[in-house]
Amino acid sequence: MKKLLLFLALTMGLTYGMQAQVKVYNENIDAMEQIQQAVEEARASGRYVMCQVGGNWCPWCVLFAKFAQTDSVIAPLMEENYVYIHVNYSKQNKNLEAMKYLGNPGRFGYPAFVVLNEKGEPIHIQESESLEEGKGYSRKRVEKFLRLWNKKAVEAEVK
Repeated sequence: MKKLLLFLALTMGLTYGMQAQVKVYNENIDAMEQIQQAVEEARASGRYVMCQVGGNWCPWCVLFAKFAQTDSVIAPLMEENYVYIHVNYSKQNKNLEAMKYLGNPGRFGYPAFVVLNEKGEPIHIQESESLEEGKGYSRKRVEKFLRLWNKKAVEAEVK
């Protein structure tokens, strides 16, 4: 029994350690410049901006980034509807101006998702807890979120 517990502890530690080593956030970037570039790209391509706020220190942030870029349903939805960026918040670079601009998304925990329209205006902040399922993310919940907050859905003409 002790060997099994030791094996499980080591396996979990290695898994967490491997996730923590993955770098999806650029800790040195000026987040306001990053956001403005994404807004310009969104405007030119007819999409919104999806800001994933968090840091490389956050295992759930790294997990979502991988999920959003590799899931067979979610990845195409992200590509089609959003300019997807990772806005860093860390001890080394808190990007306070960007955090204020995005509506203080950290109050919801990390990661937090901020949807910006093509003018760069924050139109929605989404916490991640309601998108989680077990030790990962729910495809169904994430898909619903992405479909409800894309440009086509938000700007649909009310009839």
